[in-house]
Amino acid sequence: MSAAVKWAKSSARAGEESFVEGLDAGADDYLAKPFSARELLARVRTHLELARVRREWAKELEQANRELEVSNRELEAFSYSVSHDLRGPLAALQGFSNLLLEKYASTLGEQPQKYLRRINDAVTRMSCLIDDLLKLSKVNRHELRMCDVGLSSLVEEVLREMEGEIASRNIEWRIESLPVVHCDPGLMKQVFANLLSNTVKYTRPRNPAVIEVGQVLIGGERVFLVRDNGVGFDMKAAGKLFTAFQRFHRTEDFEGTGIGLATVQRIISRHGGRIWAEAEVDKGTTFHFTLGSTDEAR
Repeated sequence: MSAAVKWAKSSARAGEESFVEGLDAGADDYLAKPFSARELLARVRTHLELARVRREWAKELEQANRELEVSNRELEAFSYSVSHDLRGPLAALQGFSNLLLEKYASTLGEQPQKYLRRINDAVTRMSCLIDDLLKLSKVNRHELRMCDVGLSSLVEEVLREMEGEIASRNIEWRIESLPVVHCDPGLMKQVFANLLSNTVKYTRPRNPAVIEVGQVLIGGERVFLVRDNGVGFDMKAAGKLFTAFQRFHRTEDFEGTGIGLATVQRIISRHGGRIWAEAEVDKGTTFHFTLGSTDEAR
């Protein structure tokens, strides 16, 4: 046998062995023809191993889904407990403090009355905190009900519900026409309710307050915005803005629980979008958000 023939056979065997090793490693998208029995066997082994792995993944996924269902039921039970069991003592506390103020105000000194009013204020804050925590916990468990929604009509609906809050304020509203998008109307209304409530609250020192709602194109992407000329905040703390319980202003100056923006961020995220803010102290705040792939103009 010539040296050339020996070299060719040796190279063929080396190529075959390398190919089989590749199949064993999972590179089974290509099988040369004509192929040897070893190559075919390697291909079969690979597919059997993949089938076994897929079955294991399916079992793990099924187990994870069962655990998630149990977790959701436990969270539902916890939410029910928070909603009912905690509200009872709070209602009793507020009721008795009000009773003391109404029936015994004449016999109570100024300082005891002040303490009772502080108790009522604390109860009110706790009730708001419970409400906001429940809203936050429901966002991830809420099944999205997607449909075509006119964002302008959502904004108008939110403003109608805020009429009592803004009736005595001097506010200049600059609201652009907004498109119809594919989203969950209940959750998206919550986004605008939280953002607009924030603008109204933090423009309280302004006369007039200027609040804008509109949209812009940034890098070819449609971005919605809610802007105000309020007190703003220091952008050094912007990284914590959408974290629950974060507050950038004193409670004595501006009420709130620090949960509203965390809820907004979760809603936007569930719609495949993102949200960010730009602000400057005493010069206002602008919230920008996108709606990802769900944002399709109609």
